[in-house]
Amino acid sequence: MGLTYKDAGVSIEAGNALVKSIGPLARSTARPGAGAELGGFGGFFDLKAAGYSDPLLVAANDGVGTKLKLAIETGHHDGVGIDLVAMCANDLIVQGAEPLFFLDYYATGKLDNDVAAAVVASIAEGCRIAGCALIGGETAEMPGMYAAGDYDLAGFCVGAVERDRVLTGADISPGDVILGLASSGVHSNGFSLVRRIIEQNRWKLDQASPAEDGRSLGEVLLEPTRIYVRTLLPLVQEGRIKGLAHITGGGLLENIPRVLPQNCHAVVEVLWKLPLIFSLLQEGGHIAPQEMARTFNCGIGMAVIVSSDEAGDLTARLESAGETVVEIGRIDSGPRGCTISAGPGTWNSAGGWSATHDA
Repeated sequence: MGLTYKDAGVSIEAGNALVKSIGPLARSTARPGAGAELGGFGGFFDLKAAGYSDPLLVAANDGVGTKLKLAIETGHHDGVGIDLVAMCANDLIVQGAEPLFFLDYYATGKLDNDVAAAVVASIAEGCRIAGCALIGGETAEMPGMYAAGDYDLAGFCVGAVERDRVLTGADISPGDVILGLASSGVHSNGFSLVRRIIEQNRWKLDQASPAEDGRSLGEVLLEPTRIYVRTLLPLVQEGRIKGLAHITGGGLLENIPRVLPQNCHAVVEVLWKLPLIFSLLQEGGHIAPQEMARTFNCGIGMAVIVSSDEAGDLTARLESAGETVVEIGRIDSGPRGCTISAGPGTWNSAGGWSATHDA
């Protein structure tokens, strides 16, 4: 009898069953412009039905990184899909674009339908939060490519922005104010260092976290990335925001300069307390404040640059929409870049500290 694909470790039946089970999840993300039906060779989106007249398309793709290793180790897969959507959708809103549709790529050595369904359910939840439709994806079963139980994720998101509402940062000028929107935790960057700290200190992911009452260390670290689209999009469309920086890999130090014009320098003054999970990681890894500022978001997931006379009203608008907002700095004249400074006793520094990154 001849070999079958199943003999090689790939089950077509399991894949078909997964697609059938996640169909309702995709349909729950339908929005104007997309019905979010799965099963075709590609997904369609109708920009006219979405209400655009002279749009530019903006695309972003990303993954969750080694945070997935913690999800696999703890068996908690119901948040990593939100992370996946957040990493893409937040990158679109900083350019002024509304996320429209999303596609995912799930790869594993042997398909576990329960795990895959939990992951896709969280992707659908992320899409609902971001307001985009899940219109397709790919599930790849590849024996020999991954260790038992391992999987990887990638996401692809397309958004649109009217041509006259693109956020380029060109209007940013000295005297503008930088507002920081609080993160929900570590988000999805720096987890190779996080895992090294855990290993070095022999921490257990199921142990009670000193950073959060009632939750384990694993639960705190797996808190999904906050999605800022719904709170920021109305302000972007009103033309009241000059620039946005999603604080991902590179931290505050390296991400803020990415949206500045050549003659502007961001000056960030650390007046906020480092959230407890970051304090725990800093202490566990003996990490210098400067390294914290270029590795982690340190409690600020999005930087919002506005004119000084708009700062008060926009802070109130964002807070009423559910964001925690803190003024973290200003824009000065100077070479394009960022300087972060803090006084004694801030982030475990006895004598104060500063760090500068020139873009």
